[in-house]
Amino acid sequence: MLKFDVITLFPEMFAAPLSESILARAQERGIISIRVHNLREYAPDKHHVTDDYPYGGGAGMVMKPEPIFAAVEALRCPPFSCQERVILLCPQGRRFDHSLAGELAGLAHLILICGHYEGVDERVREHLVDEEISIGDYVLTGGELAAMVVIDAVARLISGVVGAPGGPANDSFARGLLEYPQYTRPAEFRGWKVPDILLSGNHEEIRRWRRRQALLRTLQRRPDLLKKTSLSPEDRAFLESLPQTKREPPEA
Repeated sequence: MLKFDVITLFPEMFAAPLSESILARAQERGIISIRVHNLREYAPDKHHVTDDYPYGGGAGMVMKPEPIFAAVEALRCPPFSCQERVILLCPQGRRFDHSLAGELAGLAHLILICGHYEGVDERVREHLVDEEISIGDYVLTGGELAAMVVIDAVARLISGVVGAPGGPANDSFARGLLEYPQYTRPAEFRGWKVPDILLSGNHEEIRRWRRRQALLRTLQRRPDLLKKTSLSPEDRAFLESLPQTKREPPEA
């Protein structure tokens, strides 16, 4: 079981996202555990103060170190091991991607700290957290939404969380490419037909079509990914055979 412990100033934000759909079923089956903790409960003063003005002046408030250290130290599972990681969600962190999600899915315990305001006291970064993670080059009002993204992306990579066995292995980014187009019933809708190959029953030809569609979609939308993934001679021959018009992104 992978255990998630989330430290936040706004625990109510997590109620609905964590109690619905796949994440709810995974918790019910004991595959994952998600606990949300109110940081104010770890503040040492009677007013439960968790932030203060920054030394040196400046706008905004800074999250105090005492409550954060107290919360993490209360939640860690001694003896501490490489199977546990304390993560601060913040804009300055390592960019979160599918590879990092897979790395975290192999651990046993994740403690996620949701940053707020102008950030956390630097001593939290220097002496408490193991890693800082950002979900993109933009700033949110707090780390709660980022923590939800990390939990969702990591959890679905754990065996048994997603219903279809092997399903995540075919997702976009799982093999370095964007996913191929998907279709379902009806076979024709408003004059638009499902590609004949998908109705043929020829599994090898379907596999080849899907691979080529994934290559084409990645070339058009995320060509940077092709530089990082392993391509077979067949893949390269297909890409080189494409006319220039096929290489352009589809019109909006």
